[in-house]
Amino acid sequence: MRINTNISALNTWRGLTNTDNSLSKSLEKLSSGSRINRAADDAAGLAISEKMRGQIKGLNQASRNAQDGISMIQTAEGALNETHSILQRMRELAVQASNDTNTDSDRAEIQKEMSQLKTEVDRISSSTEFNTKKLLNGDAGTKVAYEANTEVSFAQINNTDSVTAGAKAINITTAATKATRTGAAITANLGAGTYNVTVNGNVITFTAGADWDATANAFVTALNAAKVGITGSYNAGGDQITMTADSWGTAGNFTITHSAGVTNTLGLTVAADISATGVDIAGTIDTLAATGKGLVLTGAGGTNAVTVTMTTAGNTVAAHGSVTVSKSVVNLQIGANSGQDISVSVSSMATVDLGIKNIDASSQAGAKSAVTALDTAISLVSAERSKLGGYQNRLEHTINNLGTAAENLTAAESRIRDVDMAQEMMNFSRDQILAQAGTAMMAQANMKTQTVLKLLG
Repeated sequence: MRINTNISALNTWRGLTNTDNSLSKSLEKLSSGSRINRAADDAAGLAISEKMRGQIKGLNQASRNAQDGISMIQTAEGALNETHSILQRMRELAVQASNDTNTDSDRAEIQKEMSQLKTEVDRISSSTEFNTKKLLNGDAGTKVAYEANTEVSFAQINNTDSVTAGAKAINITTAATKATRTGAAITANLGAGTYNVTVNGNVITFTAGADWDATANAFVTALNAAKVGITGSYNAGGDQITMTADSWGTAGNFTITHSAGVTNTLGLTVAADISATGVDIAGTIDTLAATGKGLVLTGAGGTNAVTVTMTTAGNTVAAHGSVTVSKSVVNLQIGANSGQDISVSVSSMATVDLGIKNIDASSQAGAKSAVTALDTAISLVSAERSKLGGYQNRLEHTINNLGTAAENLTAAESRIRDVDMAQEMMNFSRDQILAQAGTAMMAQANMKTQTVLKLLG
């Protein structure tokens, strides 16, 4: 029998310590309600749970975003409801003025109210806002402006572009191209020296290199550095120089002047002078043929904006003046992740967009024309309100879907993160009993060595 090392007590102490640790963890879980209180409790479960929490919070915020979108749409649609009422009153006045029992002075009085109502339509269009964001002036959709100059702006210029600007239809039938010229293959080099090539009256000076590749590159470098609206490049594989206008359409046309065989050697010409011509954009404003002049490219990537001056024979566009069309949208983030959004557009609803800016009921003929124009305007507002109603219905379904997704994901996250109280209470009760038993056995183990005293008696 040994008394220096009490193995029985050590064994009991180890079991009691493990039980105490387990009891502490159970107490922590029961008091917090969470199965995972630190990464050590379940490292993989913690990572999965945190990712789910990010999705849940994103879904809940997306639902609020969609609700904000509905509020914005309701604001716009409510304003258009009043626009509808104004248009109906204007039509009523136009019908009244069309009756020839009225005198010119009567119609003049009718026109006074008509003018005030048009002003109110424009005020509604320009001042309707949601969170300071303009809704009906075109900033949130298709915006059309008629000015003294004839200018049309499109987000992109394609052969198939077509825009209905109020009562005016703008159609692009031919896309704009840049003037370009690719020379023939270079087969010989210029002798040592400095040479000139004239492009659109601008003298480009360069020095010949040791071979024709070096010479061609020297010319291209000098051309680009001169910034004359022409960009050059050299294809060493094909030994060809390409020159491209910086401007679109005929505004970028250029002429290369032959200079003592220099351009022939560079592969740029086979005659005294050569020219490169860009293609103007062509289309119609209403039924009037129009072509583009002086095209200017701005922006970048797929959202390039091309500004085109539209002209017809005699440089006029009849009574329509010019039209500037721009396209934009309001993007609503309706998902938890990037790219999960929908685009909402609200067209400009000013009198010029509705085709009623210049209606005049001060004569019978003008009043009759006004009735037709107002019918079109009422139809346009109806179409816009229908579109907004469609957006709202879609967003309501989106909110329902987001709520269901968030609920199900929350339930899944709860199964990972939250503690099962009944099960943990069962573990806690077991550990309590084990702790009591361990304490009792520790006492017994300590009493065991007391028997040694009998040997000493």
